[in-house]
Amino acid sequence: MYLAKRLVLAHFWIAFVAFLGAIVLGEWQMFIRSPLANWINNPEHYYRSVTAHGTVMAYVLPTLVAMGFGYAICELALKRPLIGVKWAWAGFWLVIAGTAVAAITMALGKASVLYTFYPPMIGNAFYYIGVVLVVVGSWIWVGLMSVNLRAWRKENPGATVPLAMFGNVAGAYLWAWTSVGAAVEILVLILPASLGLTDTINAGLARVLFSWTLHAIVYFWLMPAYIAFYTIVPRAIGGRLYSDTMGRVAFVLFLVFSMPIGIHHLFADPHVGAGFKFVHAAMTAMVSVPTLLTVFTIVASVEIAARLRGGHGLFGWVKALPWDNPMMLAVTFSFVMLGFGGAGGIINMSYQLNETIHNTQWVTGHFHLIFAGAIVIMYFMVAYELWPQLTGCGALPKGLMKVQLWLWFVGMMVLSMPWHLVGLLGMPRRMAYYDYSHPDIAPQAWTVIASTLGGLLLVISAFILVYILASAHRRPKSTPAPFTFSATAHPMAHTPVALNTFGLWVAMMIGLTLVNYGFPIAQIAMLPDAYVPVIPIGSR
Repeated sequence: MYLAKRLVLAHFWIAFVAFLGAIVLGEWQMFIRSPLANWINNPEHYYRSVTAHGTVMAYVLPTLVAMGFGYAICELALKRPLIGVKWAWAGFWLVIAGTAVAAITMALGKASVLYTFYPPMIGNAFYYIGVVLVVVGSWIWVGLMSVNLRAWRKENPGATVPLAMFGNVAGAYLWAWTSVGAAVEILVLILPASLGLTDTINAGLARVLFSWTLHAIVYFWLMPAYIAFYTIVPRAIGGRLYSDTMGRVAFVLFLVFSMPIGIHHLFADPHVGAGFKFVHAAMTAMVSVPTLLTVFTIVASVEIAARLRGGHGLFGWVKALPWDNPMMLAVTFSFVMLGFGGAGGIINMSYQLNETIHNTQWVTGHFHLIFAGAIVIMYFMVAYELWPQLTGCGALPKGLMKVQLWLWFVGMMVLSMPWHLVGLLGMPRRMAYYDYSHPDIAPQAWTVIASTLGGLLLVISAFILVYILASAHRRPKSTPAPFTFSATAHPMAHTPVALNTFGLWVAMMIGLTLVNYGFPIAQIAMLPDAYVPVIPIGSR
């Protein structure tokens, strides 16, 4: 790598330090809600903690990981120095400044509104200003990804964009459009209310604008993980990528289908018509296509690795897989959690079945399995893969890495599976306290204890992760082998233009989003009864 080592390290270190704090807060929340602890008697402390935990996990961690990984990909895949290093540092410091402003506001109890921007509850203006700074910093990253790709194209006219960079830029464009909804909501509706410029707010419009961002952000979170699936996993386990084309198709389909689906989070919202709720439910089913393509392609790539190691037979090759390789463990654990979480998502997206689990702990279990499980475990592996390149250390301790991955997988399953069970029984999410002496709730007490123990395993795993990464800086220096991405098993002589550029797919993304959101936004903006009095949490 060239000049970007410190830049990438800075992004990853801030991401994982913030992650460590957030994971401790998450365990504290589970503990005080369980029969193992006495109630803290102040629910605001609980919601303050939930706001901090969710804000870090939803915005700070994935944004910094995507940015840091993206800068590394620019140099490693394009094999040229990063253009705009000073701008990249400016974006980084904007993210840090925004995180600090939002964190201080949350710590003071001025923004205990959770990490979703749902009026009429309005936090202190500085919380939203902090979030805006994080988003603006990330937009600089989006611009730099586009600039670096354009410069590479000029130097390599007609060449195929490396798959890692193709996925990286797809993720950047997805985030640029995804963040528009929440940005407009904050700048047009929430900030004026939090600054006292208006005492009412269009709550229905705010919810729809936030839904623009709410579900598509999940696919921004997963892009680094999917880039690792396609471009790192096959090489790391000694195999080949089954299909470069499949990877490109998956990335562009995420661009098209992950945006116009957020209203499935508003099935119970009275301001949105049933017709658009159904449209978004149907469109949500389409986003499973790139994931199914990915599962097929990566399993096929894994099989290639096993057969290259001497595996044979219909299923006998499974035994030949390198199960002592941390990457093999990580991708297996990720797919298992993705399977369970995705199955739960089918319930969430169903217009009818969603009524059974709406606003229950089922939802909490679903998104923890998808993000904190399937996605975050691949964030760990991205860091492990890049660390020798970034620090010049030797090989990381394989045994300790496997312990860390096992603890994360087991902890996440023990944490989230009870949530699915009690969600079916009707236990509400976002509750600060449960009275376990009540005969209807007492039988569920064991599930909260189990989730608390699962959370403890996650905390231990997170500390091991940070220890592995920190200790690498003190290890004897060595010259790492040049970093390579996965080779494809079936090289293409020529990549179709549609799978080597983004114009068509970005146009479809924007067009489909406007079709699916345009009418609801225009309709609700003109509804007088959508305006409600502001409840200024930050004025307490």
